[in-house]
Amino acid sequence: MSRQGLGAVQMSIAMAIAGTIGWFVVVSQRSVLDVVFWRCVLGAVPLLVVCMHKGLLRDRITRRVLLFSVLGGVAIVLNWLLLFAAYSLASISIATAVYNTQPFILVCFGAWFLAERLTMAKLVWLGVAFTGLLLIVQVGVDTVGGTHYIAGIFMALGAALLWAISALLTKQLAGTSPYLIALIQVCVGALMLAPFADLAHPPVRLETWGILIVVGVIHTGLVYVLMYEAVHRLPTHIQGSLSFIYPVVAIAVDAIAFGQRLGPTQILGAAAILIAVVGMNGYGALRRSRKAVAISPDSA
Repeated sequence: MSRQGLGAVQMSIAMAIAGTIGWFVVVSQRSVLDVVFWRCVLGAVPLLVVCMHKGLLRDRITRRVLLFSVLGGVAIVLNWLLLFAAYSLASISIATAVYNTQPFILVCFGAWFLAERLTMAKLVWLGVAFTGLLLIVQVGVDTVGGTHYIAGIFMALGAALLWAISALLTKQLAGTSPYLIALIQVCVGALMLAPFADLAHPPVRLETWGILIVVGVIHTGLVYVLMYEAVHRLPTHIQGSLSFIYPVVAIAVDAIAFGQRLGPTQILGAAAILIAVVGMNGYGALRRSRKAVAISPDSA
């Protein structure tokens, strides 16, 4: 298998696994705080093994790396809390669709804080995603119990905002291993949530422990490793296209496991957001990569 083919397989598996996390969070029947706490604790184990294997713990960690990693960890853990809480309010499908506005928030951050160029193409896709978001919100306004639905949407949006903040902070750590950054982040999460987790009443059922282990070891440790390995093997446009698997799997899981069926307006809104994500991260990156190849044929 070619290097790019292996990367595509790794990214596809990672995204497919990530799309199932909502089911595990819901059926765990634990509080969101507890689920995220155990995700951090158990997710740190495989990440620690990888960091030790790669010899990343032998190098001195600078204050700058530690500071930005800790701040990013706080943001990413709060992101998990909001996203998981949104599942029970707006459904896994809608929360995931709204959460996928994160690339557009990051683009806006890049323009504001890093003086990155905001192209017309990006603005168009941003408009498409915003239109999709309005369609999804409108359903909540028009339905009974819409307050909880709207609250879930805003939680998912808050999660996307926090993800973008974490990504922006991580951008300042170019040259630092993503495995080490991820390890620091989950350790920060475990320390941050320990005072609030219900440690006096840990899970007693083996099924619950099994679910938490999967969320920590598989959805966190394994998925992170697969994604980071894939990133080194894939051009950006393929990464962007394959990321589409995550929300599609999440929506399918929600429909199969919980019978959650999206209405026509919700489908239209979710589709607009997801198409905009692929459009911006996929086709835009594809045009850039073709230009790069034209200038430097040996860049691959």
